[in-house]
Amino acid sequence: MSSFGALIKMGEPKLSHISDKGQAKMVDVSGKDETIREAIARSVLEFPSNLGVASAEELKTKKGLVVQTAIIAGTMAVKKTAELIPMCHPFQIEDIQIEIEKTGERFFEIQCRVKTSAKTGVEMEALTGASIAALTIYDMCKSISKGIVIKETELVSKSGGKSDFKK
Repeated sequence: MSSFGALIKMGEPKLSHISDKGQAKMVDVSGKDETIREAIARSVLEFPSNLGVASAEELKTKKGLVVQTAIIAGTMAVKKTAELIPMCHPFQIEDIQIEIEKTGERFFEIQCRVKTSAKTGVEMEALTGASIAALTIYDMCKSISKGIVIKETELVSKSGGKSDFKK
């Protein structure tokens, strides 16, 4: 028996994307009310040495302006989340805000905020946007160093729906 099967049999807690028969399923949101939902996720990158830039906006490579490209990539990723993650519901995204800043000599932080009026939350969209923005920075800066590390990607907060969350 797989570890997922054992978890289902134990019944604590029940995974929402696994049926009673242990098969993958999309959550039925047809009975839920549309509410304003917002999620914020962040990713942190660590560079192995000081890049000699005072801010994220100064980070440029032969591939172009790193921050602007990462913001565009993260925005595109948010809009494609349901295509990338099989059990995510497709719905209209009403707002995406991605901010990238240098947060120390070697760290860059990406924050992705996603907002909609829907029957389901936007946590996965925010996490996808932050992740792809981080991967884009890595891609654009790997010629500087392949030792760049994407340290963490995490949900910071979510509101709307059945419950709220704040880290």
